[in-house]
Amino acid sequence: MKAKNKYLKILTSLRWWMQMLLKVGNICKRLIYFSTQPQQKPNRHYRFIQVLFLTTVITYLLFGQVVSAQTPNVTALVEQGVKDYNAGNFQNAVKHWQDALNQYKNNPAATAVVNENLARAYQQIGENKAAIASLSAAISDYGAVANIQQVGRMKSELAQVYSNLGQPRKAIALLCGKMADKNQKIECTPESATQIATKYNDKRGQVAALGILGEAYRLIGYYDQAIKSLEIAQQLYPAYDFLVLNSLGNAYKSRAQLRELQADSANKAGIYSKENEFTQKSIEDYNQAHQYFQKSTKLASDQKESLAEMRGLLNLIQLGSQTNKSKIINHEEFNKTVNDALKILEILPDSATKVYGAIDLAYLQSDAKGTSTFTYCPTNLILPNADVLSLLQKSVLVSQNLQDNRLLSYSNGALGHFWECSPDNEKALKYTQAAIIAADNKLSAKDSLYLWEWQAGRILDRQEGKKEEAIASYQRAFDTLEDIRSDILTAERDVQFDFRDVVRPLYRRLAQSRLDLLEVGAKSTTGYVYADERQAKELSAVVKTIDALKLAELQNYFGNDCILSALNPKQVGELLKDNSVAFKNTGFLSSIILDGKTGMLLQLPNQPTKFRWIEDSNQRGERKIISSDTLQKKIAEFRTGLIKGKEEFSYDPTTAAQLYDWIIRPFADDIKPEKVKTLVFIQDGFLRSVPMAALYDRKQQKYLVETYAIATTPSLRLTTSKARDRRTEKALILGLTQKATIDGKTFDALFAVPDEVNAIKSIFPNHTDLMDRDFSPESFQKTLDKTTYPIVHIASHAQFGIIPEDTFIVTGKNQKLTISQLENSLRNLNSKSDSVELLTLTACETAVGDDRSTLGLAGVALQVGVKSAIASLWSVTDESTSELVKTFYTNYRNAGMSIAEALQTAQIRMINAKKLPPSEGINPSYDNPAYWAPMIAIGNWL
Repeated sequence: MKAKNKYLKILTSLRWWMQMLLKVGNICKRLIYFSTQPQQKPNRHYRFIQVLFLTTVITYLLFGQVVSAQTPNVTALVEQGVKDYNAGNFQNAVKHWQDALNQYKNNPAATAVVNENLARAYQQIGENKAAIASLSAAISDYGAVANIQQVGRMKSELAQVYSNLGQPRKAIALLCGKMADKNQKIECTPESATQIATKYNDKRGQVAALGILGEAYRLIGYYDQAIKSLEIAQQLYPAYDFLVLNSLGNAYKSRAQLRELQADSANKAGIYSKENEFTQKSIEDYNQAHQYFQKSTKLASDQKESLAEMRGLLNLIQLGSQTNKSKIINHEEFNKTVNDALKILEILPDSATKVYGAIDLAYLQSDAKGTSTFTYCPTNLILPNADVLSLLQKSVLVSQNLQDNRLLSYSNGALGHFWECSPDNEKALKYTQAAIIAADNKLSAKDSLYLWEWQAGRILDRQEGKKEEAIASYQRAFDTLEDIRSDILTAERDVQFDFRDVVRPLYRRLAQSRLDLLEVGAKSTTGYVYADERQAKELSAVVKTIDALKLAELQNYFGNDCILSALNPKQVGELLKDNSVAFKNTGFLSSIILDGKTGMLLQLPNQPTKFRWIEDSNQRGERKIISSDTLQKKIAEFRTGLIKGKEEFSYDPTTAAQLYDWIIRPFADDIKPEKVKTLVFIQDGFLRSVPMAALYDRKQQKYLVETYAIATTPSLRLTTSKARDRRTEKALILGLTQKATIDGKTFDALFAVPDEVNAIKSIFPNHTDLMDRDFSPESFQKTLDKTTYPIVHIASHAQFGIIPEDTFIVTGKNQKLTISQLENSLRNLNSKSDSVELLTLTACETAVGDDRSTLGLAGVALQVGVKSAIASLWSVTDESTSELVKTFYTNYRNAGMSIAEALQTAQIRMINAKKLPPSEGINPSYDNPAYWAPMIAIGNWL
């Protein structure tokens, strides 16, 4: 089921490889046997058949060169470490092996083996940084003695640790050397773990490397690659089929979930044939996952591998707990699987699987709707509360026996959540604080630490007089999540880690709590929250939280951290102070959508930030906060009215005027036109789809753009603040005039594009143009490889879907240039000085009503590495767009006019269409905002 924090769901499938392949207990007994017979050479057959990878400390230390270097004291330390490890006293094992390591001098053959096993002990106690250091040292030591096969195995173990920590890309680098693109053949480099195992015919090493590689590819959403890796592993070593089959089931299940999302995206785009295709493929993948989980469970049962059987049963349960998969697993099978899992749980040895299995079963829901278990109280648990409590209490006891901080963190946190939902604040806080302590032990479980700090905040929040303590806890959760955000937001987006259920609510809760605290006794008669020194600090923290939320949303949408490569390390307040000259006459309005209400922040260079909720006033002058639902409906009404506006004889600005009164008018005294010339909007959620230029001031009888130049940016920290001389710039002009069909959807011919292109060519004599059949993904790439163009203008349909896979530009010959291809092409430019300054996209189309599609639009410039973009919030007639962009570029070439001002001038010209003489050649109906409002400036507005 999807009702787990990402790490709770994937840790067992990742760590599982090592648990099943290492067989710690049996090998440690053999270690002791060898340690008592120092003259015996290791048996090669034993070395081959021993279960992968837990190589014996003593076996390696018996080689002649090592024996000569040993002292009785060192041998005793190693032996004692083995005994401690075998008894589960991992801390003591670490101490003795570390002491032994310190006594070996210039003996890499010995230190390699000790470091290898030290790493495993560190993993057992959750000290992953120390494990990484030990494994890295082991790789170096094995390389020094030319034991290359063991170098490969250690790389696999190190890759496993990185995957456990949510860093699958680092794992892939070790396992394969390079990451294959989607649908590309996997070709690994000679020094990678997989190729080393292949070269030395190390089948167990191959199985492990390929299995971990498959899991890593799954975690980054490369499901086809994951399946390919696992299928190769399955053919190599049938003895571990149950392990590979389980991972294959997870890969097919993940791909099925992605295809469900693709079907939803196709539905919103109106491509119903693709929706049906993705739905059918999703069902097929779910069925395949079901079969693999069943086979894995049966094989594990036949081989008496209870841990593997438990993992398979849990995966079957998770698959069946999703109601839209009810056809995959029927009610009778589901109940039997749950009962089987409960029976096996009782006989399992103490292990991570037993802990996570108990928590999984405790929080098992009959109708899992994708919300995170630990951020919301479950409403439809399958097991009775008494059984749930018993399972959670047992998970804590097992974790204590294992002395594993990560397990202690999750088990105590899960039990604390049970009492949070009961509710029993005292018990809830007791166990939640125990979870925090365990997670914070040398920061061994940062990925759970933020969960329990957040949980503690919620518990404190509902207690009288605990507001400030709650905020402190929320803040610690936020700070921790910021540290690990890059790893978790770029891993298997929309499937394992649901941003909307986990990250967004925490960030909004923190902002809401700080604002609530500020409001108490801090309002003036004008309704502003004025800031004394303490309040200014609080408001600055709110700004930081809101900004981090918007960055996180972009990162999650695109599934990588490319957009953060140009992130300014300074916070928004510092940027406004440092760039007060560049930002002169510029105001920044940020929105934040919280529970039941929406707030607006105004920031001006070198001035205190001001905040207020969006409110309305009645005839008596009483002000009332507008609910977020009411605002969203009004925004939808406004947008729909604009899109359909061109069908009307005249545009009715009533809704636009009401929104102006709600959003802009409260700040009128602070943004007087003689002081502020440009307004930059940093929007949240559904407000991203609003063309702010079309808000209407009924008092002045002007649209907002007639008073201010308007721009938008996802974050001020992603915006450069430098203008440049544009008079000698080269332009790459790409256009499509012909009708096209992409993925079953028809895009109309664009008859005005030739005039648009010709006009731009005349404005930029130094240009290259590619039209229709000459405009293809390949020709675009080749052209950019030859020459850098500061300006790239694309006069074609562009679609921004709710997932990046559905974001593309239509090219000639019924092809499409995907956002990934566009990014790769533009990022291949040699240097920052050669980067594209301005990307213009006309005839855009977004999925109406979904704020994720506008994330694609707002983030496209950042994703492809350009400084500014001009694009449309929806598709309008190509004739009016052509008229607008011609005027824009003419203004743009004037070095004294900013991008935002150039766009403003072009839009005002269209607003005045009825007033212009016929010689201007502009259609009088273009004064309707339907024609000019959707065109927006994104990113650097200077």
